[in-house]
Amino acid sequence: MGKYIELTESNFDSTIAEGVALVDFWAPWCGPCKMLAPVIDKLAESYEGKAKICKVNTDEQANLSAKYGIRSIPTIFFMKNGEVVDQIIGAVGEAALTQKLDGLLNS
Repeated sequence: MGKYIELTESNFDSTIAEGVALVDFWAPWCGPCKMLAPVIDKLAESYEGKAKICKVNTDEQANLSAKYGIRSIPTIFFMKNGEVVDQIIGAVGEAALTQKLDGLLNS
């Protein structure tokens, strides 16, 4: 069963360096983040072996949040080979996320 990867300053760069990754910047107190959590869990399962589904707790990883200019949460980055290629701010449905992931995987 796929599980998302919890990113920290120590594993962020190495984890997203190669391939396609979705990175969800979230916080435990954020209502929309809580609504998005089951979607992220489902994506981690369905994209296992194809894309990395990751989360960054902005309360615990303030330096990472600052480095990437996170001002609102949830913010979702779509990354390819370590580069941010797209982002969504706010909670969205599974279809919007899978569309972007599939587009990156097929490019």
